[in-house]
Amino acid sequence: MICIPKEPRKVGIKEGKFYPCPEKQVCVSTQAPKDDELHYIEPIKYEQSLEEVKNKVKTVINSMSRTKILEESDNYLRVQFTSFLFRFKDDVEFYFDDASKILHFRSQSRIGGFDWGANRNRMEKFKEKYLNLK
Repeated sequence: MICIPKEPRKVGIKEGKFYPCPEKQVCVSTQAPKDDELHYIEPIKYEQSLEEVKNKVKTVINSMSRTKILEESDNYLRVQFTSFLFRFKDDVEFYFDDASKILHFRSQSRIGGFDWGANRNRMEKFKEKYLNLK
């Protein structure tokens, strides 16, 4: 049985912040409180230019399966990831905090009440590919 959230899951950046993750295990975010073991994931620090980092993120996204960039601005990307088996769609957001040289990201399932670690696994895989990309 699939659990549909009672209200739509929110995406986007407001004053440099993602919307908070819902309480359920369907989301990870670099902007969640560090003591929130369910939702927090470490951001990526960078030294390159914003353009270089953004291009690197897009290269990694394009190397991953079933992805589609839905929204892009100077310091923000929103990408749709589609799961293989059931074709669930998840939103992955990237916020480029160029003043602090930190790449923030958030991954959240659009439906369901539990993601079996899919969002965390996806973002750990993203980080590994990003950090290994020359």
